[in-house]
Parts: sequence; structure tokens; C-alpha cells
Amino acid sequence: MMLSMTGYGQASGTYQTKKITIELRSLNSKFTDLRFKMPQNYKEKEHDLRRIISKRAERGKIDVSINVESLEGGDAFSLNKSLFKKYHEELNSLQKELGMNAGDLTQTILRIPNVVVADTNTLEVEEWQVVQNILKEALDAFQKFRKVEGKAMEEDCKLRVQNISEALNKIDPFEEERIGKIKDRMLKNMEEYVGKDNINANRFEQEILYYLEKLDITEEKVRLEQHCKYFNEVVETEKTQKGRKLNFISQEIGREINTLGSKASSSEIQHLVVQMKDELEKIKELVANSV
Repeated sequence: MMLSMTGYGQASGTYQTKKITIELRSLNSKFTDLRFKMPQNYKEKEHDLRRIISKRAERGKIDVSINVESLEGGDAFSLNKSLFKKYHEELNSLQKELGMNAGDLTQTILRIPNVVVADTNTLEVEEWQVVQNILKEALDAFQKFRKVEGKAMEEDCKLRVQNISEALNKIDPFEEERIGKIKDRMLKNMEEYVGKDNINANRFEQEILYYLEKLDITEEKVRLEQHCKYFNEVVETEKTQKGRKLNFISQEIGREINTLGSKASSSEIQHLVVQMKDELEKIKELVANSV
């Protein structure tokens, strides 16, 4: 079972006069990269939040947003009145000094850092328990999203591996044909350069066998077929964290395909190799987005 690295999950709950909403969004990343946006008084629990999320989310660049709203109207905040007055006096004085039109300074001052201060009360034990329950719900939704995306990726990967296997099976007829073409081409070149009467038949056959041995692709075909089977076996295992392993197998598949192409000496086989490379690139894109 594949698991997409892209995911989204959201859950909400209440504690006393607060509504707590947790959102999780993830994108591709080689490692687990967690970024938090949450109230100041939740910072003390960041380590615990990281531990809980990392254990479930496994891998990806994950943005975690925890939003707390007051059910009595507005977010929990306090106004730094002395700082507000100080800014208002200074700005009002500057307007008069520069002869600027007087305007409403309220919105401008409210945007200045530290004028509006978020609630910094210590996080209560009961509230932390509620946060953990909401986080579990958000993670459940997050993982469900990833599994749905991963299932589609899994089916696509298996289809493209099948396409590579089918292209591999089409090589056999062209492989037999290419041997005759290689022998004819080499014989023609020998006759052109040294003359037909100067060719040693036994030596020529030995050279042909040596050359054909170098171009033999039997081992590459067998290994490529085995890699494709192994790829599907890994995809179908219950383990979710398999992206790195599939990436490694993809590299091995690519190595065999490249060797086939370099040994082909056949335009028909080269066309099949190009098809296999195209399918493999799409597989790599899918694997790069899996956990």
C-alpha cells in the first residue's frame, strides 16, 4: 500500500469558551519537516506535538495550524493600551509637523507588532487533553486523505510497470532479427575493406561470436523482469513507508533499461527502450510523492 506525501486533514473542538481548530497540510520532502503556527501559550507543547505528529505522519513537509477562537466573540487577545497611546501621539504629532491630512490611525496602529497581544495564559491540563483529541481526529483525516491519494498512485505505478514488462516482451522477435542484421553488416564491411577472398571464415565466425556476446541482452532482460516483479511486491506490502525503497528499485530498473538501449543495435528495440524510459520517468514522479 502506497501513501501519498501530499495530504490534508482538519478537525475542530471546543473547550469552555474556546473553539480550537487544527489543520495539517503536507507536501513533498525527503525528511519530516514540521512547521507550526499556533498561539503563544501552546509553544510549551511544541515538542509533544512534534512527537505525536511525526509518529503518525512519517515523512513530508507538514504545516500545522492551530487556531483558537473565543465563542464569546473575537479571538482571545489584549490591547497594549500604553503602547497604542504612545504610537498615536507620535504619529499624530508627525502628521501635524509635516502638514499631512489627518486620518484614522487606529487600523495602522493595530497592525504594529506588540500592540495587540495574544492570550498568554498557561495551557491548562484539561485544554491540552482536548487539543490532543482534536489532533488525533485531524491526523486520522490527514492519513485517510493520504491513503486515498496513495491508492491512485499505486494503481498508476502498477500499470506503468506492466507497460514496461509488455515492452520488454516485445523485444524478443527483434532480438533474433538483429543478430542476422549485425552479421550481414559486419560481413559487408569486411568485404568492402579487405576483400571477399581475403576473409578467413573461421576467424570471422569467432569475431562474430565475440561481438554478439558483448551485445547479448539476456541478463539485462532477466534482471529487468525481476526488478519489475519486485517493485510490485513492495508496492503491495502493508508497510506504508516504502518511498525510498521504491526509489532504489526504480533506479535499478532504469540502469537495466539504459543498458538495453546501449546494446540494442536495433531501431525497433530502441523505440521500445524509449517507451520504457517514458513509463519509468512517470513512475519516478509518483514514487517521489510517496512516503
